[in-house]
Order: sequence, then structure tokens, then C-alpha cells
Amino acid sequence: MTVSYTLKVANAKFGGFSKLLFRWKGSIYKLLYREFLVFCLLYSFISVLYRCVLTDQQQEVFERLARHCNKFAKLIPMSFVLGFYVTQAFQRWWGQYTSFPLPDNLMMVVSGNVHGTDERGRLLRRTLMRYANLSSILILRSISTRVRKRFQTLEDIVEAGFMTTDELKKLNHLYSDFNKYWMPLAWFANLASQARKEGRVKDDIALRLLMDELNNYRSKCSMLFHYDWISIPLVYTQVVTVAVYSFFTFCLIGRQFVKPEKPDEDKIHLDLYVPIFTLLEFFFYAGWLKVGELIINPFGEDDDDFETNQLIDRNIQVSMLAVDDMHQNLPLLEKDKYWVDKGPSYPSATMKPVFMGSTHDMRILEDDDEEPLPIPKTQMLAINVWPTTRKVKKQKNKSLQQLCLCSKYEDEPSKAIIALPPQQQNMTIQPACHEKLMGSPETTEQANQEP
Repeated sequence: MTVSYTLKVANAKFGGFSKLLFRWKGSIYKLLYREFLVFCLLYSFISVLYRCVLTDQQQEVFERLARHCNKFAKLIPMSFVLGFYVTQAFQRWWGQYTSFPLPDNLMMVVSGNVHGTDERGRLLRRTLMRYANLSSILILRSISTRVRKRFQTLEDIVEAGFMTTDELKKLNHLYSDFNKYWMPLAWFANLASQARKEGRVKDDIALRLLMDELNNYRSKCSMLFHYDWISIPLVYTQVVTVAVYSFFTFCLIGRQFVKPEKPDEDKIHLDLYVPIFTLLEFFFYAGWLKVGELIINPFGEDDDDFETNQLIDRNIQVSMLAVDDMHQNLPLLEKDKYWVDKGPSYPSATMKPVFMGSTHDMRILEDDDEEPLPIPKTQMLAINVWPTTRKVKKQKNKSLQQLCLCSKYEDEPSKAIIALPPQQQNMTIQPACHEKLMGSPETTEQANQEP
């Protein structure tokens, strides 16, 4: 069963993660203790052989070999090889989790679009969801060891109630060299079409919605099958395994505490019988490899593998409740508590201010000694914003709706900016600008005389 510790780390506190180090089920200690003990025994055997059995001449040869192994063992890029491999394995693990076929969306569509409270309507809805669950059982039986042990034969599925005897005969009668997990979904599609002809499904839009959800469900079953079929390339798995075990094979010799090569190093040389840092390195790298081995196939029987049998039981129970017991079984409609009040009330101790934006409470303070910076005015071409109707043209001589300030050069009256009316800015309108917007007096008089 999957090991869950979410409640233990709900709040960040002192020693929060440290408490998890003392758990055994699903821990790295349970996965790694055998390899760790073998490494310690081999290291101790070589250390005793070097210190107590070999002669002085043989010890010199062993010391040269140990320095050589320690030098070239560092050339193996352990962090890169393991990091990339475990990343790919984790992405694959998460993809398999998100591809698990859950009937929740499908059962909602079936319950809302396959109508009828009589026995025929109940039979249609329950059979549709049983076909969907049967398809997931057939695919999980092909990839999960736990489900395979539960349903060793197809007769076990019939005995469990997921399939009838007649359906088993039809399943066996259809010859195919490939996995036939898709057959119950084909029965689902044909039965939904039959329900449409009977009027249980009101229109083609509802039938299309059923087919879309069915195809999404089928695609997840197919994705699980392909994840089981197509693995991470074997060559890369072999490279990672060889890299890790060869590295620590060299460490068995290269990390031995031998006599220093130069006599001057005797003062700083420390002879330890227990290689603490080498053991920690083995724990990290070998544990990293074990993580990859654990998550590369989550449908096994490890502590952290997916609990497929529990999911099967949950899916069949929830789907039958949704399409049968809860179909048109609605509670009494009543006005809710907030029919008048627009929001929930909180005790004064738990009320918190509403977030209005990071600059909501910002206040800009101006220094009295500093002069305000001038706001630059952008020059733009003056355009005629007046409507073209004759009635509005007659009103142009009475008042100005917008003020056009010409540039400081009178010989360029076409450049201007739009500003506020004169009542607010106490500005005068230059004749050139007025003529640019309003037109010349001759043009205005001619426009007023038009019929």
C-alpha cells in the first residue's frame, strides 16, 4: 500500500522531516540494507587482508593499486548519469499515475444523460458503468501483479460480478492475437447507441458527450498498456547500473586507508577503520539508484506502488452509486443560509483583511523643498474630431468641446496636443490652432449656407 505521510508534514516546524527518518515501511533503509551490508562486509574483508595478511612488499603493490583505483573512479559522472535517469523514471511514474482510468467523469455523464427510473433505465446505466470498469480490470490484470493475483483467470472476474457468463463467451469467441481490453468499451458504445434509439438519451448532443467521455476513458486504458509495453531503453538502464556498481567496486579498493605515499604526509594522515564518508556516498548513490528501480514500474508489490485493487473496489462502488442510487434522488430544495446575507460570517478572532493589491495602501509623500517634476507634453497632429452633420457644424462657432494647443512655433500649426477646456486650464486659443480645428471663417460661413 502507498505510504502516506502528508499529515505529518502539514505544518513546517522544527524537526518536521527528521521524524520521517525513523519510519521503516517504504523507507530507503528497507530497500538498501542488503546491498549496504554486502558492501560493508567486502570492505572489511579487504581491509583485514591488507593490514594482517599481506607482506610489506605486497602491501606496497596494494597501495599503488588503491591510489590508481581512487584516481580513476572519480572520472565516472555519477551525478549526471543518475540524475538524468531518475528524472526520466519520475516523469514516467507521474505519467502512469495521471493515466489511471477513473470513471468519475463518465459516470456523471451517464447519470445525467441516460434517463429513466424504471428497471430498464437502471439496467442500462448500471451495465454501461460495469462495462467501463470491466475494461479497466482487463488492462490492469495485464500490467499489475496485484490484480493478476486477484483475478488469475477470466472466470474469477465472472465470479466477482464484473462480467456475466454470456459476456465471457463472447469475449472468448472473438479471436484476436492482441489484448482484448477494448471489447467492453465497444459494448458500451453500442449500448449507448441503442439507448439513443429507445429515447433514453434525449438527443445526439448527449450521445456525442457520452462518446467523448468514453474515448477519453479508453485513451487512458491504452496509455497504461503502452507504458507497460514501451519501457525506458534497456541500454540506458544497463549503463546506469554498471556505472553505479563499478564505481563502488573500485571504491572497495581505492577508498582503503593505506600508508601515505610521501613520508611528510604522516603528520596529517588519519587511519580510520570505518570509512564514514565512503559509506555515506554509497548510501546516497545506491539509494538514488534504488529510487529509480522503485518508480520505474509502480504496478508491482512494493510499499510505494499503486494500490490497484483498492482503486478497482472504489471505482465500481462509486460508479454504481452515482448511476443508480443517486440518479434523480435529489434533496429538498431550500433557501440556503446566505439567501439574504451575501457572504459567510467569521468570528472577530479569525477575520483577516481582504487583499486589495500590493499597492493599495501605498502613499506618495512629496518633499516641500523639492519642486515637482514637469510633466512633458507630447506633441501630436491636430485632427478634426467634429461630426460631419450640418446641425453640429452650426454649433462649432458657439463653443469648443476640445482645446488644441499649438506648438511653440507658429509656423507649424499642424502640431498640437489635446488638453482640457479653457475653463479648467485658463489657456488662450491661438488663432492658427483655432483655424486648424474650426476651419477658416469663409469655410464656416459656406458650410452654414448649405441647404
